[in-house]
Amino acid sequence: MIPPRKKRIIFIVGPTAVGKSEAAASLAKKINAEIISCDSMQVYKGMDIITSKPSLRLRKAVPHHLIDIVYPDAEYNVSKYRLAATKKIREIIGRGKVPIFAGGTGLYVSALVDGIFRLRTEDQKLRKRLYKQAKERGSQYLHARLKKVDPVSAAKIHPHDTKRVVRALEVFMATGKPISVLQKQKKGLTDGYEVKIFCLDMRRDLLYRRIEERVERMFERGLLVEAKRLLGSKLSRTASCAIGLKELRGYLDGAYDKEEGARLVKRNSRQYAKRQLTWFRKNKDIEWVKVGVKEKGSAIAKKILQRLSR
Repeated sequence: MIPPRKKRIIFIVGPTAVGKSEAAASLAKKINAEIISCDSMQVYKGMDIITSKPSLRLRKAVPHHLIDIVYPDAEYNVSKYRLAATKKIREIIGRGKVPIFAGGTGLYVSALVDGIFRLRTEDQKLRKRLYKQAKERGSQYLHARLKKVDPVSAAKIHPHDTKRVVRALEVFMATGKPISVLQKQKKGLTDGYEVKIFCLDMRRDLLYRRIEERVERMFERGLLVEAKRLLGSKLSRTASCAIGLKELRGYLDGAYDKEEGARLVKRNSRQYAKRQLTWFRKNKDIEWVKVGVKEKGSAIAKKILQRLSR
């Protein structure tokens, strides 16, 4: 007997401002699909401009999921996201449609495609103690500790990446096993589905110009008002990492002018795009799709559709 073909899941990833949302929506219309956001910041309600959420026009045209699901004071992590995303996959396939993931959070993509492992319990006291040590002695101190117990993970995690260093140490201290060993036991989407990942790639200088133009539009839409409201409220550690918050805090506190605040948002957005591309280039299963600065989402979707039809 011929085994049944695996159901297909599509990822459209890439750096910020490259055009993922428009391309995903256009493709979804062509193949009867629904979109699942793969963005660690778009999960937060009320963080609309600062996270560049897909427009209401796109969300009305095609069903979108995992946008606006928690308040900014709530901690949200990759484990919670994976649980929610896998549930959405089953629901969408159950409706006879194709799930399309669209976003640029590489860690979320990796957790879905390659899988993660979950501790049965989380030791909040241990985590707080580790973060306190990082604050008092620096993340390099914790990284040196990690290097002794899990040199494989330490080699992959930057000494300044406090969140991942703490996580790796927390896992070792809770289980007695290195996270690098436990990660080999995980299962991902590739075990049960046909997964296709497409990364949109634009010439670097053109992408940077597009990022700067987007930031300018964000200011025109009311970024300052949104940032002031958010900074005046309680934010979770994850939500407070959104690019634009710390950059505009300095302006709102009078440390520098609006132009400097905008310059910092643009600079840090460009740096984030560079980190995203670095992350995705490590994945050998990704298919790269060259796009032009003025290329419409429908044209990009056509390119992807041609590759899916091979």
